[in-house]
Amino acid sequence: MASITVDQIRKSQRADTPAAILAIGTANPANFVTQANYPDYYFNVTKSQHMTNLKNKFQHICNNTTIRKRYTHLDEEYLKQNPNMCEYMAPSLNARQSMLVTEVPKLGKEAAMKAIKEWGQPNKSKITHLIFCTMSGIDMPGADYHCAKLLELEPTVKRVMLYQHGCHGGGTVLRLAKDLAENNKGARVLAVCSDIMAFMFRGPTESHLASMVGQALFGDGASAVIVGAEPNESMGERPIFELVSAAQTILPNSDKAIIGNVREMGLTFDLRKDVHLLISNNIEKSLMEAFTPIGISDWNSLFWITHPGGPTILNAVEAELQLKKEKLEISRYVLSEYGNMSSSCVFFIMDELRKRSLKEGKSTTGDGFEWGVLFGFGPGLTVETLVLHSVAIKN
Repeated sequence: MASITVDQIRKSQRADTPAAILAIGTANPANFVTQANYPDYYFNVTKSQHMTNLKNKFQHICNNTTIRKRYTHLDEEYLKQNPNMCEYMAPSLNARQSMLVTEVPKLGKEAAMKAIKEWGQPNKSKITHLIFCTMSGIDMPGADYHCAKLLELEPTVKRVMLYQHGCHGGGTVLRLAKDLAENNKGARVLAVCSDIMAFMFRGPTESHLASMVGQALFGDGASAVIVGAEPNESMGERPIFELVSAAQTILPNSDKAIIGNVREMGLTFDLRKDVHLLISNNIEKSLMEAFTPIGISDWNSLFWITHPGGPTILNAVEAELQLKKEKLEISRYVLSEYGNMSSSCVFFIMDELRKRSLKEGKSTTGDGFEWGVLFGFGPGLTVETLVLHSVAIKN
């Protein structure tokens, strides 16, 4: 007879402490565009200078984004070589894929290397799991495989590939990383988000202004976190944020609120005009479900890591919950300096939050607050909600 039970085996596989963020890394391409100059650039490279009325509309859209600059791998030379990418609906998937299947994992590697360096462990073989999230460059084997090769991870690393999650993908990645870390004792999960928006670049058209909103909002970026439970502080592991709980929900009456379709012309993008209202009208329900068990109902007592989406969404959430201006200030900052980088954004915000907390001498990595929330909003309309617990800053 067996000397050990299945229940004993199962308990031995689980960690004794909650998962925590142990390191964060971010990366962007070298090239960037300033938003003030972007309408001229965009209408020039797409050979649309004659569309003066449409350009004026686009200028207005760009001005309203509150974005100062965005990073981009796509350059004018590549567009000259692939002119179909500059037309509104010309077949161009091959040209986009040729770039993305190579460059998406490379940009992800840059962010991952920064996270690994901060993590400070001498042996990358301690990374047991890799999650890779992108909406760019679908292929087999996927970006997870190529990123693992670039990083020279062990061939036994357990990989999860997430395609086409969009702007809530950062929350999805963190939810999965939490489950993996807590249910696999000793696991160290490297989670990478990487997107290059060449997948959805195209010329302007009067018939589809939502596409132009996408051209004005999105930027390229990658971010990575290392997640693990039971951090080994004697080996230099330092928790930054503990992952307390995670939930996902589809908002009511939100069919086709945000959609993307992969076709011969690349990724097309569309959104309803009431996206900001759908989010703001339902966000308190998610907060109550997450924080009532903890006994928290004052949303200003939390630190906030909120996918920026666009200024209209941030304004609506702020007004609905009567948040103080500083609560979403870092989300606005990341939007201004990088644009909407899809799933990568929340980790850029998380990184900036902990850096400011350290610089300003706050008591915790959560800007002096013990509890916080991470929100991801994306296609569906899907909302990811994570409860975070800030770790005290050690002198």
